[in-house]
Amino acid sequence: MSTFVAFVVVAIVVVFFLVVELVVATIPLLIVVTLVPPGERRELAEVLAAADHGRRLRVWPALRAAVAARRLH
Repeated sequence: MSTFVAFVVVAIVVVFFLVVELVVATIPLLIVVTLVPPGERRELAEVLAAADHGRRLRVWPALRAAVAARRLH
């Protein structure tokens, strides 16, 4: 019975991390779609891409860079 419990615990932890990764990956998209006017989405995407070359987007530093770039224009 303890092997089954260990299997269930490991499965729950794996599913938890998968869900967290999916949520973290969709947050930037949700922010852009809901808060950025359609005419400015392309420019914001370019700034976000230039601000972060990592495997996964780090949202807050990239958004701060986008706001700073927008204030300059």
